[in-house]
Amino acid sequence: MAIASERALGRWENEGGSLARALRDQFPGVRDWHYLDTAATAQKPQAVIDAVSRAMGEDYATVHRGVYARSANMTLAYEAARRRVAEFIGGRENDIVFVRGATEAINLVAQCYPEKGRVLLSQLEHHSNIVPWQLAGYDIDICPLTADGRIDLDAAEAMLTPEHRMVSFAHVSNVLGSVLDAKRAAALAHKVGAKLLLDGCQAVPRLPVDVAGLDCDFYVFSAHKLYGPTGIGALWGRQELLDAMPPYQGGGSMIDRVTFEKTTYAPAPTRFEAGTPAIVEAMGLRAAIDYVDNIGLDAIHAHETELVRQTRDALRSINSITLHGPEDAAGIVSFSMEGVHPHDIGTILDEEGVAIRAGHHCAQPLMEYLGVPATARASFGIYNDESDVAALVRGLERVKRIFG
Repeated sequence: MAIASERALGRWENEGGSLARALRDQFPGVRDWHYLDTAATAQKPQAVIDAVSRAMGEDYATVHRGVYARSANMTLAYEAARRRVAEFIGGRENDIVFVRGATEAINLVAQCYPEKGRVLLSQLEHHSNIVPWQLAGYDIDICPLTADGRIDLDAAEAMLTPEHRMVSFAHVSNVLGSVLDAKRAAALAHKVGAKLLLDGCQAVPRLPVDVAGLDCDFYVFSAHKLYGPTGIGALWGRQELLDAMPPYQGGGSMIDRVTFEKTTYAPAPTRFEAGTPAIVEAMGLRAAIDYVDNIGLDAIHAHETELVRQTRDALRSINSITLHGPEDAAGIVSFSMEGVHPHDIGTILDEEGVAIRAGHHCAQPLMEYLGVPATARASFGIYNDESDVAALVRGLERVKRIFG
């Protein structure tokens, strides 16, 4: 990882340009457009588009079923994608379950984890890390935030009891960009016998993740935020935990033997992958991981950190704007403008060729905590540069003139 990053950084420095200018032409979706909504979904590099096209075209065949050569080859490629995901986050191949995305992964754990009880969530969680626990019948406790918008782990330590079976936190907030001290969260959960699930959707595109080093028990993410396709994501879980969990969907592939009297199930992860899988999407996810790894997550994080700094400094000069979240937010800047609804901000910015997210960001409890109906959010990717920050500022100055 470090070698790839050093090479990439050296290449960009020699070219005399930013990371984004070196890469932007590889993203057909962002040419001549200031796209600042990567936290919602990332644009796709041509390498991923080509991988998906090949998988859907000349390489396409079913997996795990056919005895003919192309099916066997596609099966090998599909399982190689699983190994690549495991390698990317420091896990093992048999601990990776392919799912439709982080939402399905959290639902799977909430429904299938055999020890129901209390779950500790935080005030900043995405709805996908709230509603599944409600549906599964857990009793929910809410950890507050620090003044700068981080999950308050001192408060979590005071709140956790042996009644808690699970702690489920965002590794990086999708609204505030605040980064969790995940290793400490794991230690606090394990101290009372609870397990830790991390929602890594906003972390894996911009931070190196090592599930073994973090000492978490479950880790989930979606491919489409990692410059990959929609419709696929990954659940990593400790093997002994996955083995103890029953399947929650039935169908082809996930079985050992089926009779009308009784069905026995395949071991994990296969038992959680009922039906024909997302074959093409798995090829796209693997290509996206290769693409990001070749650049280097340390370089990506440094690039986005600089854009966040520039954006926060520029927006601070507009006295009607309130910034939310910590100064060292990872790739995300959320803000409010006095007297202007975020939807109006988003509409006017769109007229200026700038795309941001405006709304509650699937985090309504956090909006209530912040005392706002919604926020505007600019979020960065590897294709963004200083010109995008400048366009955002120009657009916001126009918003201020219109509503001033």
